[in-house]
Amino acid sequence: MPSSRLRPKHFGTQASELAFATPQIMAHRLMRLAFAGSIPSTHDQREFRLMSSEKVTAFYESWNAMYMEAFRINQELCLSMMRSSWAVYLGGGFTPVFGSEHFRRSADNILRHGLAPIHRSAMANMKRLKL
Repeated sequence: MPSSRLRPKHFGTQASELAFATPQIMAHRLMRLAFAGSIPSTHDQREFRLMSSEKVTAFYESWNAMYMEAFRINQELCLSMMRSSWAVYLGGGFTPVFGSEHFRRSADNILRHGLAPIHRSAMANMKRLKL
């Protein structure tokens, strides 16, 4: 799992790379499944197990990444609200907590962090399957 300091790529970049890689990986694996026949080899069986286990792993990593990013954003919002409420008492005046641009960026960050494990898995498959 990557360090929390590493930021995932932009959401649009991840989505377009994923849209390009996924059909190729699916075609390769379905072709392999078709050629394996009713009695697949040990290598094919291992690949088929890997296909399902990596999807479950990427799903859980994705949900965890989205949860952690939403948790971080909620902490940031709470801290901002606390600062804003204390600013009135300290003579700084009332300042708005968050603008609409911040909420849009926050939603984009949650999506980006959620797509990162799926993107990482797909790109690793492209490399491993030499597509």
